[in-house]
Amino acid sequence: MAYFLLSLCIIFTTLSLTSSRTITPPSHTTLLNISSSLHQARQILSFNPQKVLQQALTQQETPISPASSSSSFSLQLHTRETLYNERHSDYRTLLLSRLARDSARVNSLETKLQLAVNSVKRSDLYPTQTELQPEDLSTPISSGTSQGSGEYFARIGVGQPAKPFYMVLDTGSDVNWLQCKPCSDCYQQADPIFDPTTSSSYYPLTCDSQQCQDLDMSACRNNRCLYQVSYGDGSFTVGEYVTETMTFGGSGSVSRVSIGCGHDNEGLFVASAGLIGLGGGPLSLTSQIKATSFSYCLVDRDSGKSSTLEFNSPRPGDSVTAPLLRNQKTSTFYYVQLIGFSVGGEIVSIPPDTFAVDQSGVGGVIVDSGTAITRLRTKAYNSIRDAFKRMTQNLRPAEGVALFDTCYDLSSLQSVRVPTVSFHFAGDKTWSLPAKNYLIPVDGAGTYCFAFAPTSSSLSIIGNVQQQGTRVSFDMANSVVGFSPNKC
Repeated sequence: MAYFLLSLCIIFTTLSLTSSRTITPPSHTTLLNISSSLHQARQILSFNPQKVLQQALTQQETPISPASSSSSFSLQLHTRETLYNERHSDYRTLLLSRLARDSARVNSLETKLQLAVNSVKRSDLYPTQTELQPEDLSTPISSGTSQGSGEYFARIGVGQPAKPFYMVLDTGSDVNWLQCKPCSDCYQQADPIFDPTTSSSYYPLTCDSQQCQDLDMSACRNNRCLYQVSYGDGSFTVGEYVTETMTFGGSGSVSRVSIGCGHDNEGLFVASAGLIGLGGGPLSLTSQIKATSFSYCLVDRDSGKSSTLEFNSPRPGDSVTAPLLRNQKTSTFYYVQLIGFSVGGEIVSIPPDTFAVDQSGVGGVIVDSGTAITRLRTKAYNSIRDAFKRMTQNLRPAEGVALFDTCYDLSSLQSVRVPTVSFHFAGDKTWSLPAKNYLIPVDGAGTYCFAFAPTSSSLSIIGNVQQQGTRVSFDMANSVVGFSPNKC
């Protein structure tokens, strides 16, 4: 009996101590490996992309042999750092460069959406196609070459015989394009510039073609369609709109894909030969090859590793799925039905309509491969951040960095458990992030910041830092987006 009473006493004492320390339950925390992430951050500064580029040039000398046409395609996906060495002296400088590009990216997306929501027509911004002169398409706008752009690249064959090029992948764009000879103005890229005269499948589009009519901005010269795409961040490309054969490694090829042959290209596309649009509009690669789905896995940009981009491959069975929504004002962006967030297992109090798209096309949440840091409407961000700060009072605070207002000095720790941050989607589906996807190093000394940011815009964006290490599947046939951790 005495032993039984002593045991009860010990149990009640333990429970009392536990509750008084307000420890977050272990199942609602995740481990951040500080020493490993800092080692990786320092290593990327000395990463030499020349080996990757040399391999690219070797492949350029040996044209890709077109495979038989296939219903599914797969491509290697590379990070920006594996192709382009910006020679930053320290990790903090590298991070600030990334964040500057990210801010330009977000501004560009918000501008594009604002024009769509306000139903601004091409004729309201520019003359009609019959009035527009070809030289008007080359009107220079402010260049952003000093920042550089494109975060993830794939190697795609263009022409017949196919020659491989590194191209930026962008779920927030529709028009495909690459730099072409002759150049009136071309930036430096990793591969030799595409020469249309060497391809037997190069076919200029006429001004009355449907593809030309679908362009936001076009002109006509000798019944040949000319295009211009401006990205709102200083970047633009101008040239002839054509169709070409595109080859996806050894997995297949597709003929007559509409693509811009850019003779004047300026701005943020350092290293890449051009851009592949993976948006939902009619001119995107996704739409043109009639893909019913595509997926990618974005590896950590500090790792130097690669992963894959796949078209029409099965969605992993263990995916956390979210309804895929469409905004009636724009077909480009991929919206998801986000319900809310939890931090450390506790649901964050956020009004239900915070992430909804209204009938005018305002609001909503998109999944974007080109945006780095997840942007949330300010009130929602503040609630999530405050919940995280409340549960991390044991960590030493540090000054904010750039757009990050919640930072910690973890220099004295090898690892630490932090509250788990989770997305909650319709249908009671939960996507929980690993700690490294929301608590990231901002220097090489051990300062880490909470990698979400507020936005005054009505549009929220799930960025690629949060997506890293997760296979994101866009299943257009079933109108769902799947998130599959550790499926790279």
